Amino acid sequence: MCGIIGVTGTGPAVPRLIESLKRLEYRGYDSAGVAALVDGRIERRRAKGKIAALEAVLHAEPLSSTVGIGHTRWATHGAPTTVNAHPHKAGRVTLVHNGIIENFADLKAELEAFGNTFESQTDTEVVAHLLDRALSDGNDPVVAFKSVLDRLTGAYALAVLIEGEDGMILGARRGSPLVVGWGEGEMYLGSDALAVGPFTQKISYLEEGDYVALDRTGARMFDVDGAPVERPVVTVSASAAQVEKGEYRHFMEKEIHEQPDSVQRTLSAYLDFVNGRALKQDVDFKAITRIQVVACGTAFYAAQIGRYAFEKLAGLPCDVEIASEFRYRSPALMPDTLAVAVSQSGETADTLACLTWCKGLGLPTAALVNVHTSSMAREARYLWPTHAGPEIGVASTKAFTAQVAALLALAVTAGVARGRIGADEEARLVQALFESPRLIAEALQMEDRMREVAHELSRATDVLFLGRGPMFPLAMEGALKLKEISYIHAEGYAAGELKHGPIALIDEETPTVALAPLDEMFEKTASNLQEVAARGGPVVMVAPLKAPTPHGTGITRIEAPDCHPLIAPLVYAIPVQMLAYFTAVHKGTDVDQPRNLAKSVTVE
Repeated sequence: MCGIIGVTGTGPAVPRLIESLKRLEYRGYDSAGVAALVDGRIERRRAKGKIAALEAVLHAEPLSSTVGIGHTRWATHGAPTTVNAHPHKAGRVTLVHNGIIENFADLKAELEAFGNTFESQTDTEVVAHLLDRALSDGNDPVVAFKSVLDRLTGAYALAVLIEGEDGMILGARRGSPLVVGWGEGEMYLGSDALAVGPFTQKISYLEEGDYVALDRTGARMFDVDGAPVERPVVTVSASAAQVEKGEYRHFMEKEIHEQPDSVQRTLSAYLDFVNGRALKQDVDFKAITRIQVVACGTAFYAAQIGRYAFEKLAGLPCDVEIASEFRYRSPALMPDTLAVAVSQSGETADTLACLTWCKGLGLPTAALVNVHTSSMAREARYLWPTHAGPEIGVASTKAFTAQVAALLALAVTAGVARGRIGADEEARLVQALFESPRLIAEALQMEDRMREVAHELSRATDVLFLGRGPMFPLAMEGALKLKEISYIHAEGYAAGELKHGPIALIDEETPTVALAPLDEMFEKTASNLQEVAARGGPVVMVAPLKAPTPHGTGITRIEAPDCHPLIAPLVYAIPVQMLAYFTAVHKGTDVDQPRNLAKSVTVE
C-alpha cells in the first residue's frame, strides 16, 4: 500500500516528509519521492528503491521549503522506475496518489485527444492533467478539484500541490484512508495516524468521499456532495500500538477497513492492470497435471475458494486438504503435481511439515505466504507472496482476502498459460479482479446495517452459514470468524446439503446466514432459504439489491454490491467479517485476543 504525507507550515518541510515516509515503510514500497514549493515553483525528487536512495538524491539536490508532499509507491500501473515514481506533475499541478483509477484509460485517451502528453505509465498522472486543465479555465482550486474527483472511478487517496497557491495542500479520499493532522501553525495530511505521529497527536479522520484544503492555519473540509463539514479532532495515544490502531477500537476493525488497499496491492503483484494481462510466473503451469494445496484454518478456506478458480479457469484438478490430516496419512501424489502451502505467517507447523515432505518427494513446491522471509518462503521452490501488511488481530481478515486475491489471480495466469483463456477474456478477468478494491470499499459502507443485524445475532447460541460454489468455503470461513471472536457456536454448510441433516437444527432461535450472490445458483439457494423460513428459522440473506427476496417470513436482507462471480468471495467476505466483528463487540468479548487462540500456530 502506498504511503502519503503532506506538510504545510513555517519550518523545513522536507526533513519531516522523509521522517514520515520512514514510518510508512512497513507498508511495503518500491520507490519514493517528494515535491516541494520552492520560490513559487514545484520541484520534485524521486528515486527507485529504498528511502535511502531518495535521501541520496536530496543530498545532491536539496529542497528548501515550508510546504511539500511525499510518497512511497507500490507499483500498480507501470514498472517500479523513477519515471513512474510519485509525485507526478502536469502544468501547475503536482500530486501523489494511493489506489487505482479504474477509468484512467478512457480519461487518458480524452486528454491525448486534447494534445496532452504523458511522461509515465501510471494512472495517477491522468489526475494531474485533469486538474491542470480544470484550473486553466480559471476555476477556484477547490472547485476545480471537486470537478475532477467527480470524474474518477475507483479507489484513491490524493495529496496535491498547485503552483500559485502557496501553502495550500488539497487532499481527498475514496476507498483509501487519509487523515488530517493539526499542529501549531502547521498542518499535515497522511495515510494514517502513524504518518503524522512524529509531529502531532491531534487527528481528524476524513470520511468516505471527503476532500479537504489545508494551509498552515487550518483545514476546510467538504463531504462527497461538496457541503462544508467538520470532522472531529481526536487525540491519539503516543504509543506505537495505539497510533497504529488509529480511529478504530480494535485492530480487527482496522484490518477489515484496510482490505481495499491490501487486495489491490496483492493483485498488483500478479496482474498488469494497464495492459489487462496476467504476469508470467516461474511455475510452468503447462507441465503441471494437478495441484495439491495444504493449509490450516482460514488459509484452508481461502485455498478451497482458489480450487474453484483453478479448476474452472485453468482446467487443473486441485485438491485442498487440512495440513494436520495430510501429513499423517499416505497421500498418493503424481510426479507432475504442484504442492502449494498457504499460510499467513509461513510458520504454521503442520503446513510447513507437509511442504517439506512434498519437497522430499521431488515435487515442485510453492508457498503462498504473507511473511516473505518465513520458513515456508525459504523452503519452497516458488514464492507466491501476499501483500496484506502486518496483521495484528488474531482472527484473520485482510490476510484471508489477500490469499483469495492471489489465488484468483494465479488461476487466471494458469488459464492463460494452458491456453484456456484468450486475450479478450484475460483482459475481462483482470478488469473484474481490479474492480474488487472499489467494491470492497463499497461493502464497507454497510457498517450501520451490519451493526443492526449483529445485535440480533448476538442473542443466538447457534448459527448456520450457507453458500454454494465458492460461497460454500466462505460460509465456513464466516462460521469460523463468528465462533473465534464471539464464542457463538456456528457451522458452515453447502446450501444443497441442508436437507441432508442440518435442517433438523432449524428453529426460531437458530439464525441462518446465507451468502447469495446473483449467479447461476441463486435460485437454488433461494429455494433452500424458503425451506428454512417455512420452518420458522430466522434468515439473514446477503445478496445484491436486485436479487429477489425468497418467499417466506423472517427473512432479513443485507444488500451487498453486485459483482462479477469471480470476485464475489472477496466482496462477500466483508459482510461476513463485519457480522462476526460487531456480534463480538455486542457481546463484549476480547476481539483482538480471543481466548485460547494464537496468531501463528508454530506447534502441532
